[in-house]
Amino acid sequence: MPRGTLSRITRRSPLAPMALAILLAGCQGLPGASSAAEPAEDPLAGAPSITRGLDAESLSGLLVAELAGQRGDYPRATRGFLDVAERYGSAPLAERATLAARFSEDPQLLDEAARRWQALAPESDAPARLLASLAIQRGDWDAALEQRLAAISRGAQEELTGFVESALEAGADPAPLLARMREHLAGAGEADHDSELATALLEAAAGERAAAEQRLSRLTRVAPELPELWQIRARLALEADTPSAARAAARRGLEVAPGDPRLMLLLARAEIQLGGIEAAEATTDALLDDHGDDPELRLGLARLFLEEEHLPPARRLLLPLVGDDEAPPLAFLLLGAIAEEEGEVDNALLYYRQVPEGEQFLTARLSAARMLIEDDRLLDARAFLRLERLRHEDYRSELVSLEVELLDEAGLVEQADALLDSELSQHPDDERLRYQRAMRAFADGDLAAMEADLRHIIEADPDNANALNALGYTLADADLEGRLGEARELIERAHALEPGNPAILDSQGWVRYRQGDPEGALPWLERAWSAMPDQEIAAHLIEVLWALGEEERARDLLEEARQRFEERPLIDELLQRHPELDAPGRDD
Repeated sequence: MPRGTLSRITRRSPLAPMALAILLAGCQGLPGASSAAEPAEDPLAGAPSITRGLDAESLSGLLVAELAGQRGDYPRATRGFLDVAERYGSAPLAERATLAARFSEDPQLLDEAARRWQALAPESDAPARLLASLAIQRGDWDAALEQRLAAISRGAQEELTGFVESALEAGADPAPLLARMREHLAGAGEADHDSELATALLEAAAGERAAAEQRLSRLTRVAPELPELWQIRARLALEADTPSAARAAARRGLEVAPGDPRLMLLLARAEIQLGGIEAAEATTDALLDDHGDDPELRLGLARLFLEEEHLPPARRLLLPLVGDDEAPPLAFLLLGAIAEEEGEVDNALLYYRQVPEGEQFLTARLSAARMLIEDDRLLDARAFLRLERLRHEDYRSELVSLEVELLDEAGLVEQADALLDSELSQHPDDERLRYQRAMRAFADGDLAAMEADLRHIIEADPDNANALNALGYTLADADLEGRLGEARELIERAHALEPGNPAILDSQGWVRYRQGDPEGALPWLERAWSAMPDQEIAAHLIEVLWALGEEERARDLLEEARQRFEERPLIDELLQRHPELDAPGRDD
């Protein structure tokens, strides 16, 4: 390397100092290095083999990784750091790889780097927390819990009750989490109260309410000072439709923790269910006094009353918000819904129209238009949407799409078709509307029209992953003679653009199955199902498992799909083609 190269690189790269520090420390910190203070007679005498020390290849790899990170090529940077980390067993380099992977937008690469970091630094909590977070993002609550419990076993402080609450709110299956928590409690000696509370929540969610009550009763005797205990007791009582018990638990908790907002909310909910509206309003007023007249708090309290269809107190809570120039959009939306419920259509329309552009904008316009249609004012609804398109040009496409859907709901398919055709004649490159027309053509069985619209999108935007996948999947699913290779090429282009998209993973598996390769299809479909439990993916996975002779797994998944999905037309269609799936005692 020419003299001065390292100094130039470190001056130009803010990432390079760490790598340089690692390199300079390499003679002492990496395997095979010598720490002898006295120089040998021959400088090379006794030098370690180049495969054991910091050789030229590793030096080059580190520098390339640093520079790749500076150029924004984070996947290459991650791979570079991982390669050298693997060679020298260096946890700092694995951590560096994980940092680069965070910016790569590739969750699989980030997971791989974090796992390598954890393997090299098993006592560190940082990679465990990252892996738990990644597991939560992909809905793998079992893996996330495992990481948390491993951290606890190393002495880390990890909160489990909140974790379990989040898992249950996200729809996680409580059974495996409960089994693991019981295993944890059995091996923990003197269990901490947080673990006991988390387990009680899981027992209640799994239908083992008696076990949960027994556990909570024991905690009531030994740790009545825990506000979380009374919060859970009140919540479970509300879920069991025993609001009087919930009120008693909330009041007991407020003796322990006066002013606790969660307990006060639970008390208000219990009072509302018991019909004590004045008492509930007194509690909500106290919350506002204690915690400031915060708009988000007002919104939350109003929704408590709306859940039980007590509209006047909800309206009283919301009205002070709309006089503010920075009124929350949700306040207008909820006031519109209240006015609509009370038959004040024109008043509701005024509130809905005041919802500004942003998160609640389309919901408000949909609510307003649907309300007008249900009031036999279809022409007014369409005029309203046309005016909104003029007032909000950035939402023109979404509002047209919304109107098409409403016309379909009203059975006015021809008018919906005419609206789409008219808008596309004026805006031929509107991808949203052209894609919508393509999907309508598919629903009508007009594959040629669907393909024409999707081809138009792809020609204008070759990197439109949705259009590529939709066309590829349709060709594969239709099993058109001589077009499966083309279908796979389209799907693989989509996958290269969005490698983590579950719908594309499903297409990758399905096209392989159509090509007569069920073994190649299986891992793709399993990944898709893990990322997005959807009835269509379930139908594909069941069929592939059956084709591979894995009949027990196929039937287990069939039963899971029946329990998970109320409407499952593709599962039903699969059973029509393979009735033997539904006959466990039959010899196939």
